[in-house]
Amino acid sequence: PTTNISNYLDEIIRPIFDKERQNTTIIDGTSLIQALHQYMKREEALNILVEFLHVHGYTKVKGIPLETIRLLASIVLKENVFVYGNKIYQQVLGGAMGSSFTLTLANIFMWKWQKELVRRQDMTCEYYGRSIDDVFMTWNKSENALKQILEDANTWHPNIKLEYKIGKSLPFLDILLTNINGTLSTSVYHKPAAEPYVVPFISDHPRHTFVNVIKTSLTRALRNSSTFEIFNNERIYIKLTLLYNG
Repeated sequence: PTTNISNYLDEIIRPIFDKERQNTTIIDGTSLIQALHQYMKREEALNILVEFLHVHGYTKVKGIPLETIRLLASIVLKENVFVYGNKIYQQVLGGAMGSSFTLTLANIFMWKWQKELVRRQDMTCEYYGRSIDDVFMTWNKSENALKQILEDANTWHPNIKLEYKIGKSLPFLDILLTNINGTLSTSVYHKPAAEPYVVPFISDHPRHTFVNVIKTSLTRALRNSSTFEIFNNERIYIKLTLLYNG
């Protein structure tokens, strides 16, 4: 029953979030937001929504006062029902997973949580970026100092706990980043458990499907490779994968 309100709020609020947080937001990932959908405190989330809009200079959005925005968001969070086993249930925690605005609200919730990390990174001219449940940070001080900051961050909210990896070569989403004596090297990241399978060329899929597989793979290799040698190695990997799949 709240779908239309949720879609409308997402339509007018998400562009604001995307615009204001583009420097620290990377698109991808799901699991942390899924947890927030279930466990974020509703009143806290609504307060953070209004705070976010205030901080970025909004007293109205598309002519709608923030008090009304908060009320509409409250309806999206609190008036969700679903049917299971011929019975109607009302959701009493978090927001609905299928609701478009819940994702935007969860991202705004994370904006509040990460402010201190972003501030500390900005002070030392380091990089901070977040793709929903994955955070990437650069660091040039001691490893112990970084661990202390991350452990502090784990105390900022009871439902947000970081699991971190520190090193000179780390994967982030589909890219492998390596610090080679101060020089950044990047390449396509392949998960160790990933099998080299694509749609077999002997299948009955439309012909453009196979062209898109090759085009997408080469485009990703071109974008993610910091040197021609790395790109060429990835090109060979793609070629072998295609040969393997017939």
